[in-house]
Amino acid sequence: MRVPHLVGLMAVDARETARARGLSLNAPDRPDLHLAVVDYVVRQYPQPGAEVPRDSMVYVWFDFGPGEGGGGVHEPRVPRPPRGGLQRELEEPGDPYMVLSSP
Repeated sequence: MRVPHLVGLMAVDARETARARGLSLNAPDRPDLHLAVVDYVVRQYPQPGAEVPRDSMVYVWFDFGPGEGGGGVHEPRVPRPPRGGLQRELEEPGDPYMVLSSP
């Protein structure tokens, strides 16, 4: 049996996904895992796609450890900044009343 991808799922969805595959879920940073609902999984072990026997334990974490970042879940912000930095810089506008002559 292969371990499902749980990172990014809410706790309730991660529990259901693991249970549906015949796997047990354990959260070392969350002893009250059965009460967690809307917390998001940020890490898991074994990695998604790993072959494990049925009834295996999958470990998930809801908080980053020390030195691992931990900025939280970020939704996309709109509008996004343009790509390219200085390459996207526009030239200064010209005289708006200047008439262009055709060749």
